[in-house]
Amino acid sequence: MTRIKLDRIDRQILRDLQTDGRMTNVELARRAGISPPPCLRRVRALEKAGFIRGYHADIDSEALGFGVTVFAQVGLNSQAEADLEAFEALVAQWPQVSECHMLAGETDFLLKIYAEDWDGYQRFLTTQLTPAPNVGHVKSALAIRSSKCVPGVPIDVDPATAKPQATSVAVEGYAAKKKRSA
Repeated sequence: MTRIKLDRIDRQILRDLQTDGRMTNVELARRAGISPPPCLRRVRALEKAGFIRGYHADIDSEALGFGVTVFAQVGLNSQAEADLEAFEALVAQWPQVSECHMLAGETDFLLKIYAEDWDGYQRFLTTQLTPAPNVGHVKSALAIRSSKCVPGVPIDVDPATAKPQATSVAVEGYAAKKKRSA
């Protein structure tokens, strides 16, 4: 395995794809300052290395009838690894939960939940979430509005100013592919 660091071109590609995942390879290559074939090779290598996990559309939840977004802080009775994993597996089955984060502190998990209305959330809370095994308490916070919702992570294109530990990964064969595509 070879430890690699992302260069400026890799970072530019990641930032541009994060902003617009439907961008053509030709446009992506133009923005990165390289020709399309090496750009496509870099994208494929970034996908294979796990930097790019997938592509999706940003859907307006309200347009689909989900008028309520709730953040639920869930405390479990037991924090044994098997119990944490069992709760995560259960949450993975609930389509109305779009995010599940395990936290450090007094709350074990933070869930982002979509519902058609407050009554719909209450039904989910009382029939599925609260009676779930090992759930000790749930605190619900109704989102009133969202003023910022940016997908992805901040990407600094200049590798000189980036934190090396945040971008250094072990990837077999990536360095060779990267050398050929430059």
